[in-house]
Order: sequence, then C-alpha cells, then structure tokens
Amino acid sequence: MADLKQFKDQEFLSLETFRKNGIGVKTAIWFAQEGDMLYLWTRGNSGKVKRIRNNARVNIAPCKRFGEVTGEWTAAQASVDDSDDAVQHVVTLLRQKLGLGFIVFGMIEGLLERLSGQHRVSIKISLTKNV
Repeated sequence: MADLKQFKDQEFLSLETFRKNGIGVKTAIWFAQEGDMLYLWTRGNSGKVKRIRNNARVNIAPCKRFGEVTGEWTAAQASVDDSDDAVQHVVTLLRQKLGLGFIVFGMIEGLLERLSGQHRVSIKISLTKNV
C-alpha cells in the first residue's frame, strides 16, 4: 500500500476526480493532514464535490500552486462531509498548517459565500478503502 510520506511539508495536492464518462479532472488545492487522512475545504457546489459524490475513487499527487505535479500519483478514496463540525475542523487544520495566507483567503472566501449564499464542505481522503 502507498503511504503519505510524499505529502509531508507540501502545501498543495493535485486532486483528480472522475466524470461519469471516466475522464479525469485535476485540481490543485490546499490540504491538511491528520494521522493517515488528508482533508480539503472547498465550495459545496464545485465540480469536484459533484464528481466525488458520484464516484469516491480519486488520484492524488503533491503539486505546486498552479498544479505542476511534483511527486507520484496515488490512488485514494474520498468522501464529502457537509456538517459544520467537519468543515470547522478542516478550517482549523488548514489555519494551523498554512497560517496568515490561509486566514486571509478564508476571510475573503467567507465574505463571498455569505454574499452568494454558497456553503463550504470538507473532503476526507484516505489511501485505504475504509473512508
């Protein structure tokens, strides 16, 4: 089984989710790690969330801010959690990991969400089949 060592000290991962026709869509996104799980924070109506709800199979790799992959692709499973507790937990993890950059980003995103009526969800990624 693969492990998460290549994600240590990385800010971004490339998340590949799959459309119903099987075509992969890759997105660079901030992440936090807790134990053997990776956590993401994103808009609830985003394409990646819709694709994960349809198909939990994903591929992940460490990457730079604009998606340039810097490591090996790893097969994983993802799940979406809409609960406020899960979202707040991921926000806390990301604040601890990323500091001021994430805090500023989070404030801007929070304002935009309130203005647009959108909400955030958390995504949990596991390298095991037990999601």
